[in-house]
Amino acid sequence: MRAAARYTWLMPSKLDQAAIDQKLKEIPAWSLVDGKLHRELKFDDFVQAFGFMSKVAIVAEKMDHHPEWFNVYSTVKIDLNTHDVGGLSQLDFDLAQRIDGLV
Repeated sequence: MRAAARYTWLMPSKLDQAAIDQKLKEIPAWSLVDGKLHRELKFDDFVQAFGFMSKVAIVAEKMDHHPEWFNVYSTVKIDLNTHDVGGLSQLDFDLAQRIDGLV
């Protein structure tokens, strides 16, 4: 079974602020910016930054949960939220942890 199938049958629910605050402790490299999980990463060069983004893209596609991101040369900025629920869900924290594992 593909990972996406595991996630797609679950309807994510919006987390309340207490749950978000608790879960943020588990991913210290991330912050809450404009209601989204945010992380900025710096790499040595564009090839490393783009390689990292390619790895994240594969994970995100398998989860069927895709980041909002921005890349300029060696910098990658990532924002996560669940559009379907109008805020943050467990999917965002799961993806953030998977991204952390690729850094």
